[in-house]
Amino acid sequence: MRSSVAAIAAVLALSAPALTPAVALAAPAAKSDVAPSIDTMKRLVKELSSDAYEGRAPGTVGEEKTLALLTAEFEKLGLKPGNKGSWFQDVPLVEITAKNVSPLSFTGGKAPITAAYGPEMVIGTYRTTQPRIEVKDSPVVFVGYGINAPEKGWNDYAGLDVKGKTVLILVNDPDYQTPGLTGPFNGRAMTYYGRWTYKFEEAARQGAAAAIIIHDTEPAAYGWNVVQSSWTGSQHVADNPGGNADQSAAIGWIQKDKAAALFADAGLNLDQQMAAAKQKGFKAVPLGAIKANVSFDNDLRKHASKNVVALLPGKTRPDEYVLYSAHWDHLGHCQAAPDGDDICNGAVDNATGTAALVALAQANVKAGPSDRSQVFLAVTGEESGLLGSAYYGNNPVFPFSKTVGGVNMDALSVAGLAKNVVVIGKGKSQLDAYLDRALGAQGRVATLEPTPEKGYYYRSDHFSFAKHGLPMLYFEGGEDLVKGGTAAGMAAAEDYTEHRYHGPKDEYDPNWDWTGVAADLKLYYDVGRALANTTEWPNWVDGDEFRAIRDKDRAGK
Repeated sequence: MRSSVAAIAAVLALSAPALTPAVALAAPAAKSDVAPSIDTMKRLVKELSSDAYEGRAPGTVGEEKTLALLTAEFEKLGLKPGNKGSWFQDVPLVEITAKNVSPLSFTGGKAPITAAYGPEMVIGTYRTTQPRIEVKDSPVVFVGYGINAPEKGWNDYAGLDVKGKTVLILVNDPDYQTPGLTGPFNGRAMTYYGRWTYKFEEAARQGAAAAIIIHDTEPAAYGWNVVQSSWTGSQHVADNPGGNADQSAAIGWIQKDKAAALFADAGLNLDQQMAAAKQKGFKAVPLGAIKANVSFDNDLRKHASKNVVALLPGKTRPDEYVLYSAHWDHLGHCQAAPDGDDICNGAVDNATGTAALVALAQANVKAGPSDRSQVFLAVTGEESGLLGSAYYGNNPVFPFSKTVGGVNMDALSVAGLAKNVVVIGKGKSQLDAYLDRALGAQGRVATLEPTPEKGYYYRSDHFSFAKHGLPMLYFEGGEDLVKGGTAAGMAAAEDYTEHRYHGPKDEYDPNWDWTGVAADLKLYYDVGRALANTTEWPNWVDGDEFRAIRDKDRAGK
């Protein structure tokens, strides 16, 4: 491990635009002889992703077993229950299980168009008090990317009344195919306007009866198999006052080929309309006399899933906190594989991150108390839309004004050691300098996302905390593998996305290469330990979207 002044200075020079030297130099080095245990990781990932946990869906026996395992591990290490003497924070949810789902049918065109539930479309609802949803004879409108962004002068709903109508929406941003990171929506880098969650939120604000996203693999960043496995079976929704009655009655996705047939039925060309939607000033296009129809029944079950909150008290400033987060949940039973296996075990996603919380706690206990307290937060409902982290964000057990920052762990790479790590949101916060220093000690580097159009910044739990101003660091194992280079790394990532991500084959494999996990865990440890022992308060960089929120929160501390 390199620890020379010259090496540290070189790393600090690379990160200078993001962090003042005073802050970076104040960050103490982590204890170099302590490293998180890979044996602990292997044991816990294998256990958490076993069939006995049935895919760790919220509100199931899989949740019960996961909570029991985590609390036993944290208690064995000597950590304290973090929530006023309890290990848990209740997260009110409603489980919605659709049944008797009709096809999504369109009439009024040249010929009826029907999309079958599962292979051609998926459908659901956010409404938590309606046992039956029916959309009948709803006029259909193509609203392009479904964006209303006044600050960008962009409104796909301009002059349009969609109350009672079904809107068809494109996923991602209008400029996602633009080379580089400049454009009305940051070029290739997805903004929140590109996320499917935003599409449904905006459609609801506009009063749409139904909102259907047209699936396209490139801008969605995953194939139809992921949509199908994620959207079929029981779904979980936040149990909000009013039962989410302000949301569209039906939300879902439709295969692009089926959408193209629908457009043709209305005398339109989907590819031409997609191209038009990329242009500023695009006007929504009604699909003539075509009407949408779909219905389904819902089994509704209210329950309180749980976040796990474990505390390792600090020795000199125990009322200041460093946060480590990872989601423990996965999809439970899902679309069966050809061999009949219908358990989405979630070994990589995210038994690895969950196990990392325990391994990091174990390492910090071994190193002895840090100055600040450390919080190990395992959240629920990430796969359903960041539900557990969103609840914590709105109801923090430890005030964000007293939390210095943190790291989020989601799907650690088991492809082997890489020369780099990919920082999701690189350059957004002064935490980058802490990571650069830890990387320098390993002879590795931080790089930008190779596929920023996939919008990973908005797809994991750190986003729930960043929205409240808390600086969060989220990075993934890099693609430039020591063995095989970038070609091997990209191939491994693509293979996982295509064949295992959100499917029954995301299972523990004794042949995994853990060298990359070991190195990345050491980074999490070094960054977290440095934050726990410094007196500094790293912030978002000037001009970042979350900077003003953080400054206001800290000013009122």
